[in-house]
Amino acid sequence: MKAPLPENEALRLAALREYRILDTAAERAFDDLAALASYICDVPMATISLVDAHRQWFKSRIGVDAQETSRDVAFCAHTILSAAPLIVPDATKDQRFADSELVLQEPRIRFYAGFPLTTPEGYGLGALCAIDRQPRELTPAQAEAMAALSRQVMALLEFRRVTAQLASALETVRKLGELLPICSWCKRIRDDQGYWNQLEQFLTTNNGIVFTHGVCPECFQKMVQTA
Repeated sequence: MKAPLPENEALRLAALREYRILDTAAERAFDDLAALASYICDVPMATISLVDAHRQWFKSRIGVDAQETSRDVAFCAHTILSAAPLIVPDATKDQRFADSELVLQEPRIRFYAGFPLTTPEGYGLGALCAIDRQPRELTPAQAEAMAALSRQVMALLEFRRVTAQLASALETVRKLGELLPICSWCKRIRDDQGYWNQLEQFLTTNNGIVFTHGVCPECFQKMVQTA
């Protein structure tokens, strides 16, 4: 059964883009957490999955060959609908997944435990997953450990997001710290491509500043006097 879209899907996807994680190379820090998930749950497969607009992409995968799958068949597309873990003891007995190609064909999933990767703003990006070809249950201790590991995955993702934002801010500071060619008559600024931009447009493009406009008291008096 195809999962419905979250009500905040557009905002969720925008948040996912902020992490700049999709289609990046494998990283030891993420692989270690996936390996720990596999070990703790005693399962042959574990993934760190991110749910994009039309696909499920794996930042890390243990025992799984595919780098991504269609979102339509992704268990994690259901997991992101809630802040609570999604535990499926036997997928063949769950109407949401019984006819899924991931159940009927390789990797022939029977057991799935997905722990949501949720941003501080509450957007579900994907899940830390433990997967088996045999029906099973998680013990309370295993579930608690998986929840802790999912928080560590989010901590790594947050570090990536903050680092990217800091790099962008530093680049802006570098640009603004240089000599800016400005027209002494109209006060427009020339950018790196040689185009002349209004000051507001330049700062909005390079620093994300949004302007509101008003009239200062001195200019207001001049306007009144000339009216």
